[in-house]
Amino acid sequence: MSSRKGTAEIAARPPRETTALFGHAAAEQALLDAYRSGRIAHAWLIGGAQGIGKATLAYRMARFVLAHRDPQADAVQGAATLALDPEHPVVRHVAAEAHGGLLTLERSVNDKGVLRNVITVDESRETIGFFGSTAAVEGWRVCIVDTVDDLNASSANALLKVIEEPPQRSLFLLISNSPARVLPTILSRCRKLMLRPLATDDVIRAAVAATDLEAGDPKLADAAAASEGSVSRALTLLGGDALTLHQKTTALLDSLPNVDPRALHALGEAIGGTDRVSLQAFVDSIDRWVAGRLRTGDANAELPRLARLAEVWEKIGRAARDTEAYNLERKPLVFSVFGQLAEAVR
Repeated sequence: MSSRKGTAEIAARPPRETTALFGHAAAEQALLDAYRSGRIAHAWLIGGAQGIGKATLAYRMARFVLAHRDPQADAVQGAATLALDPEHPVVRHVAAEAHGGLLTLERSVNDKGVLRNVITVDESRETIGFFGSTAAVEGWRVCIVDTVDDLNASSANALLKVIEEPPQRSLFLLISNSPARVLPTILSRCRKLMLRPLATDDVIRAAVAATDLEAGDPKLADAAAASEGSVSRALTLLGGDALTLHQKTTALLDSLPNVDPRALHALGEAIGGTDRVSLQAFVDSIDRWVAGRLRTGDANAELPRLARLAEVWEKIGRAARDTEAYNLERKPLVFSVFGQLAEAVR
């Protein structure tokens, strides 16, 4: 089992290397049925919360299509799922990022080794050459965008040009954590497939499949129960003291607009230092608490209060990003966050 010393994150295998899928049988069946009908939509938007298996499903579909070029073949018509043998050449080539029929668009690192904030327009334009040149391999060409939320206006429009006039035997699998924010012109050209958060048991199974964790680990069970159906969130909570930080933050949030100053000081001390995991656990807890309030609030009766809360949420997000980017003191952030939230919910 992976060590959890300090606040290190639990490393998960990337979706291109993950063959198992949990909790999304209906969505998988929809993709399979569409493919073997011979009339599959050329672009799909796979949406849902972060870390619930959207990219895993997209890669699973991509591998199946690349391995089975003919939708009418017996292997396709008789398939129960999109699963392939882990030793299948397509599985190995996709895992090694070496399959000529698959293009993945995702945020890359710049010349300084820092992960970019967006998928650049030059990267998005790679689709033009990928779909327009002589095929490197026979059969389908598949493009996975992970995530479409990371496209800026220019890169989104570059992708749109290819989606608007798709070549024969092309498939776009666009992943989104926030489908409502996707460019409407892209949305209108996609068939939408929305995934729900995973059940706690499925979070545990998926976490075990993607890591070296043990299914019987009680900390994994606690993290899965607090993850709200997200495998990535469960793994974040398993990093060092992240689960304890989440529990302390949630307890303080639930006491708003009243706050125990001593507990607030203790929380500020707990997320001090420079590690990313503790700050991420704090911000993630705030995000999910506010999002839950906005979802369950009565918009007609509480519109002014909900509007204040949404505005504060935006400010908190900017402050948290600045704190991480510029390595600022974290205790002032904690006091500022709870002060703003207390005012917003009064």
